[in-house]
Amino acid sequence: MTWKMFGTAEPDVLTEPFRQCDTKNLLLRSLSAQDFALLAPHLTRVPFSIGDPLSHAGDAIDSLCFPEEGIAGVLDALDGDHRYAVGLIGAEGFVGWPLLLGNSRSPYDVVMRAERGEALRIAAEHFAAAAEQSVTLRLSLLRFVNVFMIQMGRTIVSSLAHSIERRMARWILLYHDRVRDDDICMTHEEFSLMLGVRRSSVTDALHRLEEERAIRAGRGRITVRDRAKLMLLAADTYGHAEAEYRRLLGDDRGLSPRPASQGQDVAVATSLG
Repeated sequence: MTWKMFGTAEPDVLTEPFRQCDTKNLLLRSLSAQDFALLAPHLTRVPFSIGDPLSHAGDAIDSLCFPEEGIAGVLDALDGDHRYAVGLIGAEGFVGWPLLLGNSRSPYDVVMRAERGEALRIAAEHFAAAAEQSVTLRLSLLRFVNVFMIQMGRTIVSSLAHSIERRMARWILLYHDRVRDDDICMTHEEFSLMLGVRRSSVTDALHRLEEERAIRAGRGRITVRDRAKLMLLAADTYGHAEAEYRRLLGDDRGLSPRPASQGQDVAVATSLG
């Protein structure tokens, strides 16, 4: 994984002892104090902007990162140019997980989306040494990988079996779970990358979600009007991976579902591609 230095900003090397309670990454917070201490001396905080690449398919995984804010869109490519979203990673996990499975090269493109933010980076050799030293650390990390595999599997099944509207509702919910604020941007082109359909099909699906009063579509943005209705529309395409995260990594440490309130406008941005 070849890391790009985002803009001209220098990474913030953590010269003082890094306390576990200071990180916003939920996976790091879920670790035991002993396991966190194996990683903490080697963590470097780096900024990123929307669109910054974290890796390209085929790159060596030289470092890994634990996002604290923002979303890493995991993309697969066909015919070189056509990229499709296969999963999302936010503050619940880490990027570079194939290294833990014995793969020294990234199989996917990974691009930061949705909002500006920060991540905690660790060199691959320090990460591997810590995972080798602690069975419990390795188990916690592998549990996240398992959850991410479930998310990707549901993406595949949903793409094969479900309507565009149901799949669109799922992607909006996935983003809504992972953003700091309720306001982010989303374009038709980016929806096309997530759904693998033409812009005209995206427009039709957005209109149908608007007719259900689940969202309001604006220029380059989506406003969620009723999250509960989105969850009903998404049905079993959403929720399984999230429940597994909470089961495996702790109810108070995993993704925290937002209230499924009705009638309250919530602005959501989703951006992938």
